[in-house]
Amino acid sequence: MATNEGFLTGEQRKMLKIASQNAENLSSSPKGLSSSPKSPSQLFSEHHLKVPAAGKATTAGIAVRHVRRSHSGKFVRVKKDGGGGKGTWGKLLDTDGESHTDRSDPNYDSGEEPYQLVGATISDPLDDYKKAVVSIIEEYFSTGDVEVAASDLRELGSSEYHLYFIKRLVSMAMDRHDKEKEMASVLLSALYADVISPSQIRDGFVILLESADDLAVDILDAVDILALFIARAVVDDILPPAFLTRAKKTLPESSKGFQVLQTAEKSYLSAPHHAELVERKWGGSTHITVEEVKKKIADLLREYVESGDAFEACRCIRELGVSFFHHEVVKRALVLAMEIRTAEPLIWKLLKEASEEGLISSSQMAKGFARLAESLNDLALDIPSAKSLFQSLVPKAIAEGWLDASFMKSSGEDGTIQAEDETVKQFKEEVVTIIHEYFLSDDIPELIRSLEDLGMPEYNPVFLKRLITLAMDRKNREKEMASVLLSALHIEIFSTDDIVNGFVMLLESAEDTALDILDASNELALFLARAVIDDVLAPLNLEEIGSKLAPNCSGSETVRMARSLTAARHAGERLLRCWGGGTGWAVEDAKDKILKLLEEYESGGVIGEACQCIRDLDMPFFNHEVVKKALVMAMEKKNDRMLDLLQVCFNEGLITINQMTKGFNRIKDGMDDLALDIPNAEEKFSFYEESAQKKGWLLAPSGSSARDAPSNSVAAAAT
Repeated sequence: MATNEGFLTGEQRKMLKIASQNAENLSSSPKGLSSSPKSPSQLFSEHHLKVPAAGKATTAGIAVRHVRRSHSGKFVRVKKDGGGGKGTWGKLLDTDGESHTDRSDPNYDSGEEPYQLVGATISDPLDDYKKAVVSIIEEYFSTGDVEVAASDLRELGSSEYHLYFIKRLVSMAMDRHDKEKEMASVLLSALYADVISPSQIRDGFVILLESADDLAVDILDAVDILALFIARAVVDDILPPAFLTRAKKTLPESSKGFQVLQTAEKSYLSAPHHAELVERKWGGSTHITVEEVKKKIADLLREYVESGDAFEACRCIRELGVSFFHHEVVKRALVLAMEIRTAEPLIWKLLKEASEEGLISSSQMAKGFARLAESLNDLALDIPSAKSLFQSLVPKAIAEGWLDASFMKSSGEDGTIQAEDETVKQFKEEVVTIIHEYFLSDDIPELIRSLEDLGMPEYNPVFLKRLITLAMDRKNREKEMASVLLSALHIEIFSTDDIVNGFVMLLESAEDTALDILDASNELALFLARAVIDDVLAPLNLEEIGSKLAPNCSGSETVRMARSLTAARHAGERLLRCWGGGTGWAVEDAKDKILKLLEEYESGGVIGEACQCIRDLDMPFFNHEVVKKALVMAMEKKNDRMLDLLQVCFNEGLITINQMTKGFNRIKDGMDDLALDIPNAEEKFSFYEESAQKKGWLLAPSGSSARDAPSNSVAAAAT
């Protein structure tokens, strides 16, 4: 036991003490110090510390820290920091160190680069749709092109979101001028059923009502405006009247939406003549009068002469939004050039630029010159040199290319319009007197006698043109009287060709008619559509009229509008009351009288008396209502006497084949509702239809127009 093996020498103990002190100083010093005392391990290694063990070989020169015992029991030296070696676990991971990738290293792998997870925004289809429709609506408010807006909405797709289009369109229009509000209502009517389904229209207005409280924060009169939009939708037949009652049940009474429905019902839809009131509330196409337009044109021309800014003048002309009235700009500009001789170069510059930009069309330019030519005699009273000045202006305008050379063909060598044929002129003067007397007396037989006394049937189209032109410049009473008169004239003395040619003349001069009637296009479309409803024209006649007009003229657009009116839902009833009913009659009054005369006949009345009552109604264009109610009564009462009445009415020419067909079609259209009250309605209707076709007073489904036959029978009956 008394051996020195395993003990340190005095020198070694001294060194170990110094190493321990240095280690304590190192642990208490700041971290990261570059110069530090040596650790005990380093000191041992520097001095080749030998630690002998009994019976074992010594491992001289090996630091204690780097000594490992292998599985075989041998001492082996491993790499620094445990970097590997046979029988070792390999290098430990240093989690505190930072690794750097050298991109210039030949073994560089981009996959070793550190990466980050980047969040990507998930696109919401509804949000994308809402953003897209805003641009469609903005463009529509800018251009007013309904067809482009409808096409863009179709191309956008996502039809399940169309209810949000309704909300966005109306809410954007609510915060704008009356023009945009009217445009929004027009677009909704155009999109109804064709692009947007009725249920989506309804749902769109429902979410508008639900958000009325929010809308009221930004728009002070939101309740009244939204109420008017709903009333307009009801008048336009894109919302059913029952919508108001149903929507009320879903809204709290304290909500703004509930107030909207109350306002729509009490302030708009319950008022007398509410349809006309609602349709014109935002001005429609007649928001600005002719006199106002003329004043604006005069003001902008005066301002242009003072400033000389042609660009600004063109912008003002464009903002007027009355392209069909640009001939007034031309006429007034020419008169101004005659009045202020120094202004002629400026006026010339403006008209030339407006023509080159397409702002004023060639037809409007020629019309402006023609109107000035017609008024030269009166103008010469104020400007003695007016005629000579005009004669110098025309060739110059033609030479510069902004007045059509054809203007010279329609004028004399001096540039003035040639005199109208004396016979036609005299006829026009006569018929104006006749028409004025008719508007006062409402005496159709007297008017027909007066026309026959004139003995000029070849000028019947001229009479029609003058009749409608005069009626358009008057109240609804005269417009209704003109429509009723056309029905009577068609039966008595006018042929279908006369009617067609008269409307062609009207549409060819539609821009002339707009001189004093800014809404001429809409009113002409109503007259055309009403003529179809009254059986004065057949639907095919509209195509015939359209084929006789230039493709892109305003008359062609009017014909297209008339087709849309006749194809709309409930077109018959709406067009029959477009002027207020038959010569002062309300449609409901006529329906009540028809129902009473049929009930009286069904209870044992005489056919002759029933026919006389139908004649006394004096509404041949409304006889399809007689047919409809007679068929319904026959189904309800199980009494086929009604068919006998219809047979006699047809034989006597009292009800035409077209009115018969129209009455049957109205029953067919409402068959689903009728079947709720009369279970076997469809079976009975098929029997009545087959019987009527066999007897010849109902058009066969595959048959073409049988217009000539009934017209002959009517003429014979009238004789």
